[in-house]
Amino acid sequence: MDLGSVLISVASMGGLGIVFSAGLSIANKKLHVEEDPRIALVVEELPGVNCGGCGLPGCGKFAEAVVNGEMAPSACPVSTDDAVIAISEILGVEVEQSDRMLARVFCQGGEAETAKKGVYNGIETCVAATFAGGGDKLCSYGCIGFADCVASCPFDAIFMNDNGLPVVIDEKCTGCGNCVEACPRDIIELHPERHKLFVLCKNHDSPKESRKICTRACVGCGICARIAGETNMVMDNNLAVINYNVYGTDTDFPVEKCPTDGLVVLNMSPMPEKEVAESA
Repeated sequence: MDLGSVLISVASMGGLGIVFSAGLSIANKKLHVEEDPRIALVVEELPGVNCGGCGLPGCGKFAEAVVNGEMAPSACPVSTDDAVIAISEILGVEVEQSDRMLARVFCQGGEAETAKKGVYNGIETCVAATFAGGGDKLCSYGCIGFADCVASCPFDAIFMNDNGLPVVIDEKCTGCGNCVEACPRDIIELHPERHKLFVLCKNHDSPKESRKICTRACVGCGICARIAGETNMVMDNNLAVINYNVYGTDTDFPVEKCPTDGLVVLNMSPMPEKEVAESA
């Protein structure tokens, strides 16, 4: 290749580079969208854990939605009251406080309470066990026990106890909902802190079968529903269900009437002694 061809090639490439650079520069000026400076201010008030509890992929997207009026400042389940107030002041809107949400585990069938159908030798995750026979417990509604919920929690608000059941540390729980999504059996739900009365079971088996499978299962006797009244609690396919629209905040319910202790009153549970010591 002679020198003239080389110079022509270099000049051509250089010319194209100049043209493309100019085009990009013009496009940047024409298409540039100014970001609302309040977005950055809102992001600074958010916890920054990008947990997705608000339903969006991260704190940045949540901040955009709040500034655009698509979500309320209190829609972040992880934000503190002070953060909600600060964000409301940034936007110049009235402060709206939402009910604090807590994760509740609807199963008391641990290693000591449930009958076994065999030994499970597969991958030790709840999702994997669901597709491989459901683990080693006979109950097809209860906790499998491989701690997918614990692994999903970015706030260390859940741990597995010695009985193989997840325990929520209310003081740490932010209500992000990650554990709810992680559980393949749907035994974890988010509830407002004001909800106190719970039927901690999801079993819909017949009363006879339930008694064989788990000593803490709801056996469909209907005693609690009769005491509460049909407006407050009903029996649905052998399981007592509380109507939280009108009931469930009372702590005076005679839970001792439940023959399997499946009906309980829950108040804020303190951190375990180990956690308290580590945070001191």
